[in-house]
Amino acid sequence: MPQNLFPLDSAKPFTDQQITGHNRWHPDIPPAVTVRPGDEFRADCREWFDGHIRNDDSAEDIRTAPMSKVHALSGPFRVEGARPGDLLVVDILEVGPIPQEDSGPLAGQGWGYTGIFAKANGGSFLVDQFPDAYKAVWDFSGRTATSRHVPHVTFTGITHPGLMGTAPSAGMIGKWNAREAALIATDPDRLPPLALPPEPQDAVLTTLSGADFDRVAAEACRTAPPRENGGNMDIKNLTAGSRVFYPVYVDGANLSVGDLHFSQGDGEITFCGAIEMGGFIDLRVDVIKGGMDTYNIHENPLFMPGNTPPQYSEWLAFSGTSVTLDGEQRYLDSQLAYQRACLHAIDYLTTFGYSPEQAYLLLGAAPIEGRFSGVVDIPNSCATVYLPTAIFDFPIAPSADGPATIDPGIGAPRA
Repeated sequence: MPQNLFPLDSAKPFTDQQITGHNRWHPDIPPAVTVRPGDEFRADCREWFDGHIRNDDSAEDIRTAPMSKVHALSGPFRVEGARPGDLLVVDILEVGPIPQEDSGPLAGQGWGYTGIFAKANGGSFLVDQFPDAYKAVWDFSGRTATSRHVPHVTFTGITHPGLMGTAPSAGMIGKWNAREAALIATDPDRLPPLALPPEPQDAVLTTLSGADFDRVAAEACRTAPPRENGGNMDIKNLTAGSRVFYPVYVDGANLSVGDLHFSQGDGEITFCGAIEMGGFIDLRVDVIKGGMDTYNIHENPLFMPGNTPPQYSEWLAFSGTSVTLDGEQRYLDSQLAYQRACLHAIDYLTTFGYSPEQAYLLLGAAPIEGRFSGVVDIPNSCATVYLPTAIFDFPIAPSADGPATIDPGIGAPRA
């Protein structure tokens, strides 16, 4: 096992750990650990809300989840010799839940959760249809997930880091803040907001203190969206065996990682759509000198997915086109088409006895595949959602006998 360079105690909050990470992006956040090219190492990771979400049958914690605290990131890891213009090569060697003797009260101890976020606290991909907060808790057995809140489903997790990236340069911070502020200004009172501006409250910046802390906290960018440095990309295929090539913008690259997911469907559509967990990740790092110019990769990482995702061979696929629920025609709106495909899948699953919220939580957590299937046939784009049939313990394909009737269990808790 690689040496754990960023150990965490699951019983303690992020700021009380032996080594403190961070929850904002800024080039002046001091690195927490230094490694060399070729090093293999382990890092423990808190779940993204630092233990706020509980293993219970209430969604009140989802409704009150403190967005100013996310994401709890391990790092930055300074890589000796990395300079702006290089490519940082990151191999994901292994990723999984933190082993514990008992299930405990905190995420990362044999369980995880999926949440539909309320409209007033971030919303979701289908926020207009699902404006309230709901939660599903998932139990882990090896690499298998089951839930008392979404019964009759068992699937193999496609475990991956939701967030990993290098530190931005000072120029990038200015660019990000300017373009996101301009977007917010177009509708400053919108719920959910169009973007998240810098927020000093609850900022964690490794060892910074005093005036330096105040300056950086006022400038630092939130970690919610993916950007040129990678970040919160939520790509379910970044499993063990993946290799990622990150642009380097500051000396040392300053790699950070967190937001581990036991499983996720394409799109992480409920916002907290993966099965969020605390866990560990084993990494190996290397550097390609001058790689950004050599390969013309100046923004956004390139990756080679691993060969360890669950192998499902039979699917039920749902399609959608770029027409709103009110019948308004949109021009090649692929996001709308994917929303409609997801809604069609949800409607279909309710015929067996699931509530719409249970079906929505399932699509966020299970390894569904989302595809842009047609983007040229004016005026309608077509998107599809592929649902693996083997995860259910009952037949889900249409038949002359009609849909099976299942016991939906206790259902998904609502705040």
